[in-house]
Amino acid sequence: MIHITKDILDPDEITDKVRNPSAGAIISFLGSTRNVTSDRKVLYLEYEAYEPMARKELAAVADEMHERWPLHGVAISHRLGRLEIGEISLVVAVSSQHRPDAFAACEYSIDRIKQTVPIWKKEYFEGGAVWVESPEDQHTSSTFNA
Repeated sequence: MIHITKDILDPDEITDKVRNPSAGAIISFLGSTRNVTSDRKVLYLEYEAYEPMARKELAAVADEMHERWPLHGVAISHRLGRLEIGEISLVVAVSSQHRPDAFAACEYSIDRIKQTVPIWKKEYFEGGAVWVESPEDQHTSSTFNA
């Protein structure tokens, strides 16, 4: 299940999508909005996406996970729009027969999402804002007054 929305994410509902009677492990990752980045107080975040490509790339990540590990289910949901401190932006749920596969696949998905999916995060601070770029481009981030 791949889902992109501006609505609040329900981790339990998303995790239920991967439940399977053969699964001995169900792992859920919740990405949440933190209040500090690099010693700067974060006020809120905004996520934007090129949605058709983002859906395609999220599905590709899920396919990669299934190719690399014997999984029973994968669900990835990403929220767009304005998120306040503590709100959930990403839920990845994975089920497998054994926990090492589920943990490895979940961690892999988070790294791949950051690398390949066209979803962009803007952090708003007191006195400015920054577009958070991919790990390869972080040295080029720019700050401006909001």
